[in-house]
Amino acid sequence: MKKYIIQKAPFVVPTTDGKLIEEHHGKVATQNDAISIAHMIAPAGWSEPFQTPEFEEYTYIISGKKQFIIEGDVVVLEAGQSIKIEAHTRVQYSNPFDEPCEYIAICRPAFDFNKVHRED
Repeated sequence: MKKYIIQKAPFVVPTTDGKLIEEHHGKVATQNDAISIAHMIAPAGWSEPFQTPEFEEYTYIISGKKQFIIEGDVVVLEAGQSIKIEAHTRVQYSNPFDEPCEYIAICRPAFDFNKVHRED
């Protein structure tokens, strides 16, 4: 039995906001509850509601810029920068800029929609 997994066909998460989410490893793509790794492209003008997830999230920006509102602090990252946000932290992710933002998101434990706790 091989001790590695090569992902050639990531799970494309259905969205209604124009954001591309390709889960390479995680709950859906590889039935891994410990960690999820996703490639994402957030279109210009994209945002989502505030949330307080039960998992920590690491983000690495490949291109463009992404805005984070973290417990009242506004943080903007650009290509080549990264951030770690602790679990149980209130955060909002957005791209209020004029160009798409491409990035990698890693969640530990794996992203789980039932544990993200998005506000309405």
